[in-house]
Formats: sequence, structure tokens, C-alpha cells
Amino acid sequence: MVSRHENNTQRISALDERAETLRLKRGMGLADARAIHPDVDVVEADPDADRRLLDALADWCDRYTPLVAINGNDGLFLDITGCAHLFGGETKMIADLRRRLAEQGFDARAGLAATPGMAWAAARFGLRPVAAGAEAEALAGLPLGALRLETAMRMGLESVGLRTVGAIINAPRAPLARRFGSGLILRLDQALGMAEEAISPRLPVAPLSAERHLAEPVFLTEDIERLLAMLASSLKQDLERRGEGARRLQLALFRVDGAVTRIGIGTSRPMREPKPLCRLFHEKLAAMEDNIDAGFGFDLVRLAVLATARFEEEQGDLSGANADAGEDLALFADRVRARLGNGAMLQPVPVQSHVPERAVALRSFADARPASAGSALSELTLPERPIRLFGRPQPIEVTAEIPEGPPARFRWRRALYNVAGAEGPERIAPEWWQGAEGERTRDYYRVEDMEGRRYWLYREGFYGVAEEPPRWFVQGIFA
Repeated sequence: MVSRHENNTQRISALDERAETLRLKRGMGLADARAIHPDVDVVEADPDADRRLLDALADWCDRYTPLVAINGNDGLFLDITGCAHLFGGETKMIADLRRRLAEQGFDARAGLAATPGMAWAAARFGLRPVAAGAEAEALAGLPLGALRLETAMRMGLESVGLRTVGAIINAPRAPLARRFGSGLILRLDQALGMAEEAISPRLPVAPLSAERHLAEPVFLTEDIERLLAMLASSLKQDLERRGEGARRLQLALFRVDGAVTRIGIGTSRPMREPKPLCRLFHEKLAAMEDNIDAGFGFDLVRLAVLATARFEEEQGDLSGANADAGEDLALFADRVRARLGNGAMLQPVPVQSHVPERAVALRSFADARPASAGSALSELTLPERPIRLFGRPQPIEVTAEIPEGPPARFRWRRALYNVAGAEGPERIAPEWWQGAEGERTRDYYRVEDMEGRRYWLYREGFYGVAEEPPRWFVQGIFA
């Protein structure tokens, strides 16, 4: 028996069949229950653990349909439209679901109907499958709890003698709505199929997927990769027909005992050839090998395409090689990311900013865009920039012949450098439209010391304009 704290009282929230035979019921105070049966075994409710278990069950039910939604604290909605024939029909599908859950130790109750409300009532009141159009007849003899009404509303209806759903169906609607609210009519119409009730799946539905049910479970990574190649080949035909390539894919491994392992990869470019896709999953499986527990084996393997993009056909040269030299680099980057994570390999891309430290950003290969979409300054007008640019400008001490002039010498990292020549200044003002009002204008100089080393220095601020004196920094080093 499970108890929970409710209104400053410990009450029974759940009980097993043996406790029910002792005339105990939900909502009874724990003190009253122990007064009747002092030896009753009580466990404190753990809502977080219950939620995790329900999430795991919903994840497992994805083997029957991708449209799985969580209902309250103890139920699931499965939209099996178009899926039941894969299991030999609705009746066989429900029987298979209940059998598998029973093997896992769950006492599950299932209801089958054309509407979510009717299916909810059928599951909780032990009704047989209800055909479309027969909802009113099936609901007529059920108590008001079959309509998922709030406790206060249900008690109000019972106080005026309306104790069954049939009594509400036959009663005039206008007086009921005025006295008990429109929520009562909405629940009734949802159960009868007169009002739509959307089911929001907990996971996004993949536009394309392929799966293989296995008579004998598999354990080895080699077997999984062989099945993966078969599924990728079948998905290639669907992608070609749509003129698309995969950008994000997910491999789902359904274990016999109910656990589900999901492995996802991303691609830098739209891809639909099975061989490179299998390479990416090989790297991912190798990285996760210690974390994948096959248990008693996987009896269902599914490969789903979560995101697609238009696939541009490319003309190869006479040697048969691909004309796009960047494809190999993209595939290499994808393999590195699959093995080491998305942050293991990044690509610099230009950003709409003329402030040097913000003009380039490191992005994942999957998120990078062509360079033509980037910088606010074109290559024709952009002044010379150092090859090595520091992530953060480093402060230096500068001596100049005139306050606003180029530096004559500077001290950086405790070393003194004498300037042989300087070019500049190049003035860069703050980007006030980006919320950089507190920043100060910079004057950049390209300087060369007596030994031929070249640096990129800048002065932040002006002399005599503000109380805070200007500061000097080195931001980069030329080759």
C-alpha cells in the first residue's frame, strides 16, 4: 500500500489486490486503515520516481506507435491509427502490449476506442473495444468518473441525482452548462467524439523511419551495425523519392525487458548513402560501447530520420570523383563529432560585426554557413589582419612620441619592444546598435619591432576626453 500527504493527512494513494480484499480503498486516511489492520505495510509515495517510470514506459511504447502521450500520473495515450495492421490488428496489438507489460511485472489495463476520452474510460472500467459511434451506449451505464470530471463537479452532479453518464447524455445541455460550466459539456463531447481532443506526443514524430522486428534478440555491436546497413538502404529509397537528404538520424534499440537506448547523429550536409551513415553510427557506437547494456538482447531496431534538407545533385568529373572537395572534410568532421561529441571539432565562420574579437565565431560543422553569408566588411575593403588573433586582448604599457600618435616602444609580458615602424591608425567605433554603449573607440596600429616581428596593437579611448585614461592592448601577431 502506498500513502501520500494530502491536506495535512496521510491518505492511501495506491494499493494492491490483497489490500483491496481487506476493504481498504484509495483516499482513506492512513490512521483509519491502520486502525482496521494494524499490520498493513505502507510505503511513502515517490512522485519523481513514478514519473521516471512512466516516462520509461512511454519510451518503450514507442515500439507500437510514435504517437505516445503521458496522461496524468498513471496513464498513457497511444494513437495507433495506421499502426495496428503491423501487429495483426488492433486486438492482437493490445494483447501483445499487455503480455509484454505483464512479463515486466506490470498489471496494465488497456482500452481501445475511437476517441481518447472513451479509451480512457474503457481502460479504467474494463470495457471491451468500443467501435466508433457506439460511445454513448458504452458510457451510459458508467459512473461520472468515466468522464474525467473534477471531484467538485462530480459531487455537485451527484447531489442533484445525476450519478451516471447516461443521465447526463439524456439531460438538457443548456441548464447543465449554466449550473456546472462548459467543462462538463466539453468532456462529454470529447468522449462521444463530437469534439476533437488532440494528443500531444512526448517525442517528435520522425518524417521517415524503418524498423526490423527480430525473432531472436541480438547482443553484439556487429549484428546491430549489419541491421543498421539494411535499414539505411531502405531509407535511401524514400529520401531519393523526396529529393532530400538526412541531417539528423536516431537509432533506437528496444531491449526485451523494456529498456530503450537511443543513439543520435548529425550530418554537416544532407546525406542518404548507407555507407557513410553507417560509418558515423560506427563511431558513435564505439564511443558508447561501455554505456550500452544489451541485457537479454534487443528485439526491435529502428532507424529514424529526424530532420531532412534538400539534396543537391552534384556532377562528378571524368575520373568518377566527386566535384565537391569539401565533402570529405565534412564527413571527417561528422565522424569526429560522432566519436568525441559536437564540440570536438569546430569551424570558424564570419559574423556580422566589425569588432575583431566578435567578427568570427566557432560553430559546429553542422551549423556552419558559407562564408559569403558572413562579415559586415567585404574582403576587398578589409584591412590586413593578423594570422593569430588572441581570444582576449592582452594589456601592454606603451610609450608614444605624441599622445595620439603611434607607439614608440611597448612592454608586454615583462619584455620591452622598440618599434621600428608603424601603420595606422585604423579606427573602430563601438557597435552601439548591439548594446555596446559602455565600450570605447579603438585606434589600431600595425607595428614592427627592431627584430622584424609584427604586432597588432590598439589604444582604447582618447586623451583628455574622460577621467579614465586610455589603455593599450595587443590583439594579434602577424606572420
